[in-house]
Amino acid sequence: MEWISSLFVSQSVAQSVIVLASVIAFGLIFSRIKIANISFGITWVLFAGILFSHFGIEVDSVVLHFVKEFGLILFIYSIGLQVGPGFFSSLKKGGLRLNMLALMVVVTGVLIALVIHFVSDTPMPAIVGVLSGAVTNTPGLGAAQQTFMDMNGYLDPSLALGYAVAYPLGVVGIIMSILFVRFVFRIKMSEEKLKIQNSVVNDPNETMKFSVLIDNPAIDGKLISQVKKLVDKDFVISRVSDGNKVKIVGANSILHKGYSVLVITNASNKESVVAFLGKEVAREDAFWAIPDLNVLPRRILVTKASVNGKTLSQLKLGKAFGITVTRINRAGVDLLARPDASLQIGDRLIVVGTKESVDAAADLLGNSMHRLLEPNLTSIFIGIAIGIAVGSVPLFIPGIPQPVKLGLAGGPLIVAILISRFGPRMGLVTYTTTSANLMLREVGISLFLACVGLGAGGNFVETIVEGPGLRWIAYGVIITMVPLMLVGFIARKRFKMDYMTIMGLLAGSTTDPPALAYAGACAGNDQPAVSYATVYPLTMFLRVLSAQLLILLF
Repeated sequence: MEWISSLFVSQSVAQSVIVLASVIAFGLIFSRIKIANISFGITWVLFAGILFSHFGIEVDSVVLHFVKEFGLILFIYSIGLQVGPGFFSSLKKGGLRLNMLALMVVVTGVLIALVIHFVSDTPMPAIVGVLSGAVTNTPGLGAAQQTFMDMNGYLDPSLALGYAVAYPLGVVGIIMSILFVRFVFRIKMSEEKLKIQNSVVNDPNETMKFSVLIDNPAIDGKLISQVKKLVDKDFVISRVSDGNKVKIVGANSILHKGYSVLVITNASNKESVVAFLGKEVAREDAFWAIPDLNVLPRRILVTKASVNGKTLSQLKLGKAFGITVTRINRAGVDLLARPDASLQIGDRLIVVGTKESVDAAADLLGNSMHRLLEPNLTSIFIGIAIGIAVGSVPLFIPGIPQPVKLGLAGGPLIVAILISRFGPRMGLVTYTTTSANLMLREVGISLFLACVGLGAGGNFVETIVEGPGLRWIAYGVIITMVPLMLVGFIARKRFKMDYMTIMGLLAGSTTDPPALAYAGACAGNDQPAVSYATVYPLTMFLRVLSAQLLILLF
């Protein structure tokens, strides 16, 4: 039996792997445990690492440091790939108010942490750890640890200890803050759901289709391509009816007064397009059905690298194959098929044409589900390498004694956001399936948390029982709840937001999946998830950045 003991105690490659694997396995098993229907999820891996370390099971420090940093890089980079496509769009008008409220949550929490630091004389590394745990933001912890290591050449254990003691009540505190808003405003869920059902909130970017009767003599006898030049709006005419027959149309099809057309455009363009063409009429989907079985609508997957980054006008699908592209579905969102729309790997084109023409277009675009399932490792590792290089660039800021670096957390995060958004324009295939991204992310965070727990566990019990652990827990509760209750009150009182949206906002501003799961269960719809996704990208970026700045400046 000595060989079993040495396998866990004697430091070696085998010992390091089996300890890390055991810590992660135990943590994931415990992650299924729910207390009052609340789960701490992947964070159980951290607690499992602390438990192993408390009983003297350790891993070589060099191996531990490497695995921790590599896990952090995988985790951060996969998050950047996930949020990148929606990062810039979330800053536009539609989500500006939600993002400003999320920004208020982040800034208020940082200010409270600074006040506690100066009033209580608690070291800044411990405060940053408490702050990261209080808002359940693991990337912030990783960024702070890496920045502290770059500055000092060693790692302060209080960062991980502060995170560990504050995290449990951080999860509970976020949900309690959501309940606080409901209690203060005496919100009844049934009434909130009814308001959402009865309210018509038009998203100006929503893609919609409707029928129009041509009643403008100025466009009688003109080609569709000529008509589109007369209107300063983007729209697609996919079908036309002369009263007797429905036909698929293209840019060279002729319109006449009295024709009915099926139009696809954004909601913000609808009024102008209808006013120019004629008047909107009610037409059932059956009206636009085409008896010719050779003509059909179909979804085509973009899977060929040669198409990645090219626009519809460059591909000339209509002229080359005689098909009409009506919509582009990207990550579940319908986009208008504008001529200047750039295609990306993973896009789904909704096209209409004959079977032969659609098949030919599908061959050009790829339409291979198997190819989408293949991981694009080249762009992933190129991005990671560039991210580490960017994170290592010294930035000299007046007033700071030493150069600032984005580090192993900030560099890969920024590069992943940029490369996932703009990579296709440079011919890079950045598409990854949801399952592949989730696997990469979960492996990275599991390795990171296991190493953090193994590195901090030796002093965990002493920190709580004999040290400042209880004070840190109290600080964490304040940092968690005060900003959320304040912003939740403002969102409801000042901006009259519905409670479903507020729940998603508060969960997203702390990047907390358990809170989102709770909000979704309460709401019974996807409204909390929509607001969560709107604020998540900016919040994640700010959490990582603020953790680094606190270490650098204080």
